[in-house]
Formats: sequence, structure tokens, C-alpha cells
Amino acid sequence: MRTIVIVAFDRAQLLDIAGPLQVFASARDLAAGRGLPDPYAITVVSPAGGAVATSSGLAVMTEPFALVGGAIDTLIVAGGPGSRRAQHHDGLVRWIAAEAAAARRVCSVCTGAFLLGAAGLLDGRRVATHWGAAEELQHRYPRALVEPDPIFLRDGKLWTSAGVTAGIDLALALVEEDLGRGLALAVARHLVVFLKRPGGQSQFSAVLESQASDEGRFAALHDWMAQHLAGDLGVEALAERAAMSPRNFARLYRARTGTTPAKAVERLRLEAARRALEEGTAPVSAIARSCGFGDEERMRRSFLRRLGVPPLHYRQRFARGAAQAAE
Repeated sequence: MRTIVIVAFDRAQLLDIAGPLQVFASARDLAAGRGLPDPYAITVVSPAGGAVATSSGLAVMTEPFALVGGAIDTLIVAGGPGSRRAQHHDGLVRWIAAEAAAARRVCSVCTGAFLLGAAGLLDGRRVATHWGAAEELQHRYPRALVEPDPIFLRDGKLWTSAGVTAGIDLALALVEEDLGRGLALAVARHLVVFLKRPGGQSQFSAVLESQASDEGRFAALHDWMAQHLAGDLGVEALAERAAMSPRNFARLYRARTGTTPAKAVERLRLEAARRALEEGTAPVSAIARSCGFGDEERMRRSFLRRLGVPPLHYRQRFARGAAQAAE
């Protein structure tokens, strides 16, 4: 029997807790119906135990850390509005760090990644979180490699997921690893969800976040930029496309999106280059040209500035199949 421990705290997101919990509980029910041994012992914990108020106002009953006995197989840290304060709770962070060292798997849902970061668990790791928190997480924990698009990511024993309902996707992947595809698929059918959800968070990614933040003022322009990465995306060209003067365009763009046109272009190109490195085998120089960097050196500088690793090292570690091969 595998021990699943879900960490809650004040103003955690209810579904970050309940979603994974229900996946494991349904796996137990379906396993019992097939005459199989009980696969999971599931516990929701908090520093002091007792009722913990979630961000929706509904309280969740928890066990205190002190009563958690034995080895933890899978440690899951919930996210939610309270995660920003919780990452400064010394006792909570120390407990997560200590238990994570011995656990077989360490996971976060949504902004629970901030607590893993506070516990020193994200350095050099690929990390997913809610699209709206990706930039903040990268800024606060610069040695992490935050990816705004995936629904969930696995890097060794570390598993992280996007926001809210993505905790269900993550938990289904954990069940599939433990009990096989057949039972995981049965759980997904029972819950009426995808076993593997198609697509990613790209429509809400950090690169496209500006489309949401500017209330659509530059949405068509962003779509056009993403389709013309190898072209001229300087301020003058973008201003002409938006039918504005360069000076007025640059001023309004920053006011509406919170970033400069040049930084937005770099982020678009960087995400495209990352996907190309992860999913294909084209030479780095060809990817640099197709994504609009012009040459390999310029792309290398962008990778070092934003991600802390050069493109070749990124590919060696994160190309499809590389993570599994390294384990």
C-alpha cells in the first residue's frame, strides 16, 4: 500500500486538494471492485491539523504533521491564494523539505510549486504551475526552469502541474505509473475526464498572457506575431501593423500589457525555440533562424538570460525521452 499525503494550508484551493484525493480514492474503489489489494492510504495534513479553511470558504479536516508516521510514498502540495503566505511558514517549509528527501515522489498542484521552491526543491528542475503564476515563480526561484505551457511535468521524482483541475491530470498520471493504464483509464472514465488531456496551457501561457491582460486590444497582433517569428518584429513594423506611430504604440503596448514589445517578441521566440528543441531534431542554428533569432549566438544569449542554460544543454536534458533516459 502506497501512502499518499496531501499538504493543505490556510486558503488553499479546494480543488487542488479534492481533485487528486478523489482520483486516488476512485482508484481504491475500482481496485476493490476488481478484487485487487488496496493500493493507497490517503491523508490530508496541515501543520497543526484540524479544520483548514480553503479559499472557497469550505473547511477541510486534516491530520497534524506530528501524526504522519512511516514512509511517505507520494507527497502532494496543494496550491491556492494562500500559497504565497504559506511559503514563508518556516515549520511548513521545513517539514516539506524533510519529508521530500525520503519520499518516492514529490508533487505540487498549481501554485503549490512556490512551497516546493521555498523548500529548495526546484533548483535546476523543469517546473509547471498555473499560467498566471509562471513568471512570478521564475522570478522568485530563478534556478528553476519554469514552463508555462504543460498541464503537468515530470523531472525525476519531482512532478508539478498547472492550475486547479490539472491536479486531476497529474494524479491520473501517478495512478497510471502505479497501477497501469487500464485502471487509470477506468478512473478517468468514472470521473468523466480525459486520461491524457489534449493540448497544453498555451492559450494561457506566459507568452500569451498579454492577450488576457490587455483585454484584447492587441490580441490580433499577438496572433500575427506568433505566426511570423522569423520576420521583422521591431517596434516600427509592429506599430505599422497596429496602425499606430512607433512612439504611441510602444507607450500604449507597455501600459496595456505590462511589458515592452521587444520583451514580448523575445518570449514568443523563446517558447517556440524551446518547443522545437524538445520535440524535434533540427540543428540549433536552423531553429534560431526559424524562430527569428537570426543566428545561434543570439538565441544562446536569450536562453542564458531567461533560462540559465544554453540551447544545447536544454535539448540534452529536456528533449522528448531525455528525462526518462536519465532516470
